[in-house]
Amino acid sequence: MAVRVLDEEQVRRLLPMDECIDLMAEALASLERGEVHNPLRFVIRPPGEPSLMGLMPAHRGGADRLWSLKLLTIFPGNSARGLDSHQGFVALFDGETGEPRAIINAGGITAIRTAAVSGVATRLLAREDARTLAILGTGTQARSHLDAMRAVRDFERIVVWSASGRSLDGADPVSSAEEAVRGADVVVTVTASAEPVVRREWLKPGVHVNAVGSSIPTTRELDTATMRDAALFVDRRESTVNESGDYLMAGLEPEHIRAELGELLLGAEGRRSADELTVFKSLGLAVEDLAAAEHVLRRAEAEDVGTVVAL
Repeated sequence: MAVRVLDEEQVRRLLPMDECIDLMAEALASLERGEVHNPLRFVIRPPGEPSLMGLMPAHRGGADRLWSLKLLTIFPGNSARGLDSHQGFVALFDGETGEPRAIINAGGITAIRTAAVSGVATRLLAREDARTLAILGTGTQARSHLDAMRAVRDFERIVVWSASGRSLDGADPVSSAEEAVRGADVVVTVTASAEPVVRREWLKPGVHVNAVGSSIPTTRELDTATMRDAALFVDRRESTVNESGDYLMAGLEPEHIRAELGELLLGAEGRRSADELTVFKSLGLAVEDLAAAEHVLRRAEAEDVGTVVAL
């Protein structure tokens, strides 16, 4: 069998942010319509080990059946090494025969599709007059989110804060998270912090927050007051109540979640007033990887990009 292998540089070229934002909107709507199957990810955390491994399978039925599996390791210390904290690949399998079709770099897929989903949330929930963007963090996701936020809103000022002291091209560095957040219309948190980096009293009326950095039950970026006061939107309820430290450590109940993004895309109520605090809690879904990887593979096949190997 022939399998196409694609590296990170190829993924980034074949998956432009503006295309991926629309692709993620359709993937989330498809999940809401029940056209794809997205079980909870399986995460392996050995005792005392700071790294972890996650397996994220997904399946699409219907006339164009497809299986996907993202196998990912997360090494929190990689940013200090100049490496992406997420390492792994997305594999695609033919939905009729089960034959492997592609092995695609997961770092590029994850960076772009995660930011693209935040782009969907921001397009749906942020005020139209949002002009100041604050990004907390300066790693791979911070750079991707800068692209995604610019794709959905016309910001006049972009500020960035990072515990490392690094900055982002095109953003004004500030000395504290509080300084970054105060006055911002849209806030993106893409840190590796285990403790809150955003406090409720720093947030102006009407701000929209994309909380992205924490994806396990024992870490969070937003304090309890922020989570309790917010109109909360998620990629998927099941993932949130099982995996989100921001949600679990705030002691919230499922009723606190107003809607999934897929529900918003199909007409559910989003922001209710100009002064409302909205939060999108991002965890990442396997159906997003399936859609992004399939898009990359189709373009790679059309352009004959990548390396085709026999297995």
